[in-house]
Amino acid sequence: MSSTDNSPEQKLYAAREPIFPRRVRGRFRNLKWVIMIVTLGLYYLAPWIRFDRGPELPDQAILVDLANRRFFFFWIEIWPHEFYFIAGLLIMAGLGLFLFTSAAGRVWCGYACPQTVWTDLFILVERWIEGDRNARLRLHRQKKTDFRKFRLRTMKYLAWLLIGLATGGAWIFYFTDAPTLLVDLVTGQAHPAAYITMACLTATTFFFGGFAREQICIYACPWPRIQAAMMDEDTLVVGYRHWRGEPRGKHRKSEGAAELGDCIDCMACVNVCPMGIDIRDGQQLECITCALCIDACDEMMAKVGKPRGLIDYMALTDEPREISGQPPRPVWKHVFRPRTILYTGLWAAVGIGLLFALFIRSDIDMTVAPVRNPTFVVQSDGAIRNIYDLRIRNKHGEEREFRVNVTGDETLSVTLQDSDSPAGDTIAVRADEMRIVRAYVEAPVGSEAAMSDRTDFTFWAEDLAGSSRVGVETVFNGRGQ
Repeated sequence: MSSTDNSPEQKLYAAREPIFPRRVRGRFRNLKWVIMIVTLGLYYLAPWIRFDRGPELPDQAILVDLANRRFFFFWIEIWPHEFYFIAGLLIMAGLGLFLFTSAAGRVWCGYACPQTVWTDLFILVERWIEGDRNARLRLHRQKKTDFRKFRLRTMKYLAWLLIGLATGGAWIFYFTDAPTLLVDLVTGQAHPAAYITMACLTATTFFFGGFAREQICIYACPWPRIQAAMMDEDTLVVGYRHWRGEPRGKHRKSEGAAELGDCIDCMACVNVCPMGIDIRDGQQLECITCALCIDACDEMMAKVGKPRGLIDYMALTDEPREISGQPPRPVWKHVFRPRTILYTGLWAAVGIGLLFALFIRSDIDMTVAPVRNPTFVVQSDGAIRNIYDLRIRNKHGEEREFRVNVTGDETLSVTLQDSDSPAGDTIAVRADEMRIVRAYVEAPVGSEAAMSDRTDFTFWAEDLAGSSRVGVETVFNGRGQ
């Protein structure tokens, strides 16, 4: 740059200007209130729901029992080796997100995303304390901090902090008995990990919902960049009917007013947007499809006597039809199309598969680990012995006895170490626990199993108090020829 050039230096970074959405009423705003109440209610109250599983199991309906490596959901119990259920639920969640995005854009972001829900709650508290949009703007632009501004800000931050504290507290209640943990937290007897986790979640909720807000959606969340792959010209998104609204103008009684479109340029759609964008500029990465601009515009259209729907959910394929005066296609034709039908089919297939696996799974489980050091042992009478470690898992709410036997070769016999019966073939397993027991399988001298390299057979564990049993195939190693 020349030394004689006195032009001001261009700034490459602009500080964030906070967004203060105006209050709006309408069907989409009411829908967001309902979703917020339901989702927050479930999140905060779910750990306190009780479910009786018997005297030896926890009675918390939803519990992630990390100490015992189990997950409880009412009558369903998931063990570590059954993690495929959790994986299946995550796949269903992903397919559901693809389905809703391909049908109606970022409706997850606009209605049910935790960032959106908690931001709505924080904005509601902010409005209660500081007033609606104009009052909050004046307070923000007030450079001098007087007693009133200090008092309002302190009240707001304290309310946000309490919400963050309740959020962090509710999360840790999912991992241990909620009433017991609450007493321990209050009395200072809880594990340090509980306090650290609660502090971290309190801080992140306070910052994300109170200060970062739309910045999380724009810069931190990857979904705005991915969503385009899920959408096409038939996806229903929030849009502005420019062919009806333009040219826009405020002065309806001035000369040339007859040439103006329906948009009165009132900025209501911009003032209610939590992302601070103007939907009239077209689809934008920042738009979360919350539809509050639809409520605001419909309210203004009703006041000026114009038809509603200047801003509405619409598909790109309907634009040329409406410009030519034809009605848009029915909503169901946009929703039910090959892409959404495919996602629905995949989603249903995974769900049905999980339900099938859930209902056919046994109440007992067994794994077999051969001890191969040494491969086999020759007894004093010439018999061949193989050693196995059995892990028998009892999924019942009471202690059960299990009889272990083998099939596949009639000459093989099994004896359990620390057996609970004289025959040496039964073992007791406590309620909802796994017991490791050592099993000795012998083949008598001269038998085919003793003389062969490998003999296939099956371990069976039978529940003596019921009719269920489980089998595991393994191999017996003999002398060989």
